[in-house]
Amino acid sequence: MQSFGGSVRSLLDRLYVGSGVIAALFLIAILSLIIIQMLARWTGEVFSGAPDYAGYCMAAASFFAFAHALNRGTHIRVSILLNAVGPRLKHALEIWCFAIATALAWYFTWFATKATYWSWKFNDISQGQDATPLWIPQLSMVLGSLIFAIALTDHLVHVVFSGNHRIVSDVVEQSHGE
Repeated sequence: MQSFGGSVRSLLDRLYVGSGVIAALFLIAILSLIIIQMLARWTGEVFSGAPDYAGYCMAAASFFAFAHALNRGTHIRVSILLNAVGPRLKHALEIWCFAIATALAWYFTWFATKATYWSWKFNDISQGQDATPLWIPQLSMVLGSLIFAIALTDHLVHVVFSGNHRIVSDVVEQSHGE
């Protein structure tokens, strides 16, 4: 039984890291689009749709980064309140917070899937020069929110059964942002 739990844990951890890698690749794609657009302008060419593609990549990078950022402790949390209360109340508050976040994430995933389906069904296209079928960039929202919902569910289950979450807090990274 332990090996099953270990293999699931390993699979989930790889999923979260892989999601972070995909987010990083979308950020590299944004950089590439900006460079290509600059080169096009310098040569007198037009790269129509570049801002739209960069926007799609930014949305994809954001959604794919959610689960990885959660595990690295870079999401905003109410740590001041949680650190000020006793261990029993802290445990109850963490369960409550993760339960609310998990429910919202699964609802958003359902809604994003439904919206993406209807965009595909009606062949909805972007209003920019690129005329991209909207279900294509919306798919990254669905996949990213699904991975995020899985991560929140994972943390909720871990808090309920072990008493603490699996979020790794990097104090050095946090100090640079404050």
